[in-house]
Amino acid sequence: MNTNMFKYLFSAMCCFILFFQVSCKEPQTLGSPKNLTVSEGFENPLGFYNSKPSFSWQLPVLYEVKNQTAYQIVAATNPELLPNNPDVWDSNKQESRQSTWINYQGKALKSRQKVYWQVKYWNQDDIASEWSEIKNFELGLLGNSEWHAKWIGLDTKKEKILGSQENIIHRVQYLRKGFELSAEVASARLYITAKGVFDVAINGEDVSDDVMPPGYTPYKARLETITYDVTGLIVSGQNTIGVELAAGWHSGRLGWKKSLWIDTESPKVLCQLELTMKDGSKQMILSDEGWEGTTNGPIRISEIYDGETYDANLEMSGWATNNFNDKKWESVEAFPVSNDIRLEPKRHTTVKTKIELATKEIIEKDGAVIFDLKQNMVGVPLLKVPMKKEQTLKVRFAEMLSPDGTFYTENYRSAQSTNYYTASKDGVVEWMPKFTFHGFRYVELSGFDTSKTPSKNWVTGLVQYSDFEQNGTFASSHEKLNQLQNNIVWGLRGNFFDIPTDCPQRDERMGWTGDAQVFGPTSMFNADVYKFWASWLQSVRESQYDNGGIPWVVPDVLLNNKVSAGWGDVCTIIPWKIYFRTGDKKILEENFETMKRWVAYHETRSKDYISSMDGFADWLQPLPANGNNKGDTSHSLIGTAFFAHSANLTAKTAKALGKTDAFKKYNTLYKNVSKAFETEFFDENGKVKEGTATQTSYLLGLAFGLISEDNKAKAKKYLIEKITEADNHLRTGFLGTPLLSEVLDETGEIDLMYKLLFNETYPSWFYSINQGATTIWERWNSYSKTDGFNPQKMNSLNHYAYGAIGEWMYERIAGIAPLEPGYKTIRIAPVPGEPLTSASANLNTPYGEVASAWEIKDKGFFLNVTVPPNTKAVIEIQANTSQEIFVNGEVFKESENLKLIEKGTSVFKLSAQSGSYNFQTTIKE
Repeated sequence: MNTNMFKYLFSAMCCFILFFQVSCKEPQTLGSPKNLTVSEGFENPLGFYNSKPSFSWQLPVLYEVKNQTAYQIVAATNPELLPNNPDVWDSNKQESRQSTWINYQGKALKSRQKVYWQVKYWNQDDIASEWSEIKNFELGLLGNSEWHAKWIGLDTKKEKILGSQENIIHRVQYLRKGFELSAEVASARLYITAKGVFDVAINGEDVSDDVMPPGYTPYKARLETITYDVTGLIVSGQNTIGVELAAGWHSGRLGWKKSLWIDTESPKVLCQLELTMKDGSKQMILSDEGWEGTTNGPIRISEIYDGETYDANLEMSGWATNNFNDKKWESVEAFPVSNDIRLEPKRHTTVKTKIELATKEIIEKDGAVIFDLKQNMVGVPLLKVPMKKEQTLKVRFAEMLSPDGTFYTENYRSAQSTNYYTASKDGVVEWMPKFTFHGFRYVELSGFDTSKTPSKNWVTGLVQYSDFEQNGTFASSHEKLNQLQNNIVWGLRGNFFDIPTDCPQRDERMGWTGDAQVFGPTSMFNADVYKFWASWLQSVRESQYDNGGIPWVVPDVLLNNKVSAGWGDVCTIIPWKIYFRTGDKKILEENFETMKRWVAYHETRSKDYISSMDGFADWLQPLPANGNNKGDTSHSLIGTAFFAHSANLTAKTAKALGKTDAFKKYNTLYKNVSKAFETEFFDENGKVKEGTATQTSYLLGLAFGLISEDNKAKAKKYLIEKITEADNHLRTGFLGTPLLSEVLDETGEIDLMYKLLFNETYPSWFYSINQGATTIWERWNSYSKTDGFNPQKMNSLNHYAYGAIGEWMYERIAGIAPLEPGYKTIRIAPVPGEPLTSASANLNTPYGEVASAWEIKDKGFFLNVTVPPNTKAVIEIQANTSQEIFVNGEVFKESENLKLIEKGTSVFKLSAQSGSYNFQTTIKE
């Protein structure tokens, strides 16, 4: 080979190597972020309430992605500007591991504005991801000044129709407006709300499948507005908009304070249809004096408590279409929008029909036919029933049947809960009520065509609740524990009907604050309800009294200025619980002033830090010695305990928000109240000395940290004595029950908690299951197969409070709990207990899905764990630690992803980075 040839080959090889090296250094990209949301978990919201949203996303489950070290968010008015030319906001590259609740810091946003956004991240090796898909949010009308429409409606009060309680009945109004367009529509938005509830159609087509919008808020302070995209319903030429308007919560009877609903305001609607034409011009169709209306439509009566009456003879075919003749209709009254009631976009999801339940059994009784759905539910029935012309179908509801097979409706109290349908012709009628809802398992029909044999397809249960999805699952090897979980979930579905209600069937259905505070944490495991709670807490703030007190119910329909310890404390407990499970400080920022004012109210009701606040106490404690629904625990003890607890949570909130002085103030107050509590109610041996010693009195002291270190063990001993006296059964009501599992867990009495949980006799969780319960009951003994129904009419069979045990089922039986706000650090520490041989749970955290599943088999303990990206976990594995632990089939060796923290006598404690792990140990005998 000559020299020139050698030089040529050498140069070529160098070029090849250089090219290879350069090509290997081409920037590597990772999978894009997923599950992009704004604020409390909204995906692509329309009519959004928040002009200063936060942004959240999750990292993909990839081997190369353990953590995020930086992110970049871009936002624009047009998706074509992304990602390189954002004209609304460019965060630039931000060094941060935070992938949740990133606050918007771009240009000021205004009503109607639509914003498109996307995000990218950098992983632990500083490798950039691909850009996410583009998401968006569109703001609604953010203030009263944006409304050009007027409130309209008919004077339904003047008809002087009286209801079952001599209250004014407001007939359903049918309102319509025709309008003509000379150009083609490019975009159409309908902004609408009501003093009442509505259903709206354009050109005869339903605008949405929402149930009883806009929802239930403190109407004297705020009404929620809803935005619909109706572009596809509008045509060039003639159009018609039609609204059905009913009383709902606003103008119907609600609660038991008769003076508030005996003579209510006629319902009204406010709607503003905004059109953008393809030629760029804009047009508005407004609710005003030009609308026509009638109450002579088919829905004759519609009340939340009493049900709906429908006469098909009065149907008006095509009433919301162009060809309908409304000459005999009357002109509506119109009223300008004022500033005394705020109009704000709805900040959580509307109620929808979420599940359909088929009839499982048909029972014939005394000429009526009963359809059993085998599940206590909330919503309405879809009926497909054969009828003859002029027959009136009567539709009744019940949660249970009496032992003789008849309907048990005493617990509905004055709620008639009955629907009527009059047929206009022979044939099969298909109908469902529109402006009411019921709590029921059984549907009784009478008045149908008796020549036809009843079939199961006559009745389908339409389950309705606020439009949230499942957030977690729990399952175990025990059939009744699984039924308890099922009952908890159905109780949640039944009582999250736009607000957290106490019960869905009787003449109440109100937002009781005590029920809400005890069940809130469990609800967040089972459903995606952050936005639901955030919205209701706004109503709590709006309902707070001038003196700082929190009403019994929110919205406050009772208006009695009364408060209750443990009930009003919802304003401190729920925000803190939500924060710890989401990591979003906004929930604390929004509620901090309310928390401070509530603690100040506690102070006004206390002397030397000892509370004199009355209330419902440990409501519905079983087997009270005094025979009172309020139980045996001292009211002063309860009030003082919650005074301390709220002061402590307010201090923690101040610390989380960086408010140093406020933290010192409320932390000092907490310590002072705690000291006074122990001095007043406990002796030097840790025994209750004031009033009757109860399980709850000890639980409050231990759970809220109100007993000194020297006396904790002593107080625990007396708590165990009280449980032993009760034959290892609970004696706790609404306030004590949620604390029972927490305290026994923290004091090392997990076996005792398992014993209490798996008790089958009264009072216990399984007792109701043994009596056939498919939801959580209001009372531990609402019904028994031997004694029948509890004689008290306050006897709801769908009441979620005692479902609070679900929190412990997720956090201890399955073993998933946050160690850091928002599950940034996760504790996975399941503790098996007899009679379980397996349990599992999955939970959608802000960072992704975490999972824990364990099984005991042949003396081996098997634990499968999933830790989502951008988090870490502390995993505690039950074991005979004198033997090896196996991970993914191999003997455990420390690695970058998995390290040993501690080796106890019966537990391995490991730290784990994101990923999936299969552990195997030998159980310590």
